[in-house]
Amino acid sequence: MKANSIASVTVCYNGASELPQHLDALLCQDRALQEIIVVNNGSTDHTREVLERNYPQVTALSLPENVGVGGGFTAGLSHAAIAVKHDWVWLFDHDSRPRKDAARNLCQAMESLGDSLDEIGMFASVGVHPETNRRYLPQFWRDGFVKASEELLRQPIWFADFAMSSGSLISREVVQAVGLPRADFFMDAVDFEYCLRIRSRGYKIAVVNSSELAHAMGNPTSVKRLGVSKIRGGQPPWREYYLARNVVYVVWWLYPTGKAKRYMFRFLAKHACGILLFESHKLACLKKVFQGFDDGRRARLGVRFRPSA
Repeated sequence: MKANSIASVTVCYNGASELPQHLDALLCQDRALQEIIVVNNGSTDHTREVLERNYPQVTALSLPENVGVGGGFTAGLSHAAIAVKHDWVWLFDHDSRPRKDAARNLCQAMESLGDSLDEIGMFASVGVHPETNRRYLPQFWRDGFVKASEELLRQPIWFADFAMSSGSLISREVVQAVGLPRADFFMDAVDFEYCLRIRSRGYKIAVVNSSELAHAMGNPTSVKRLGVSKIRGGQPPWREYYLARNVVYVVWWLYPTGKAKRYMFRFLAKHACGILLFESHKLACLKKVFQGFDDGRRARLGVRFRPSA
């Protein structure tokens, strides 16, 4: 199999303190990347200076304002897959650090699939929280999220319907066939919708267990209330809005089945109970969840709240 051209795209918003560790991890990969791209997503800190001073070999795409994960990945994929035409594009958040062998293990997975590689639209690495060792595992969508079985998780390569964007390796063919991520989602569930779109076109999402990256999704901590222990996400209220709105929109408008809608109501109810029991800023978070539900049901997308909200 001919060597594939692989580029990475990292969306960075005010990540000057974490970006060097991320870029060093990319530069130290056992399998070298053909291009490393950072989308500076309207950062107001020293991200631009860090890139210009310490990483002249990195392609920097500077956006005039923060357009969220959706807009950032859209800009990065437009450059890497459409303009430059790299075969595969590896997506990241700026706080992710792929293990040194992560890219090599993805490429070995490609080689092991042989002729069936044409069926694969995405390879997913596995995110691991660096402090709690919590693994962010891909899942199935059966009009509701379904976790993989323990037997399946022991397989070196398995197939799922949904994986988080950070650590996902996407083929240029998929970008050409299904389009770019939704910029109007701004933040959260961008990967959920994009994965379902990929699957709806018949492409598979392969999960490579040996390809790992350290990734801090929110600020999870272990708490106990009323005898119940839980890992709380520690997300700010504005993030709760986008999570609720975008999930509701996907289920209500894009994949509308009765079963999926019932699952969505249970999902949001359970999430709201978790906020009441375990989260700080309870009322502010619940208000944003209800606003998100209403806007998702009415298909009101776009940027409603910024990170400072």
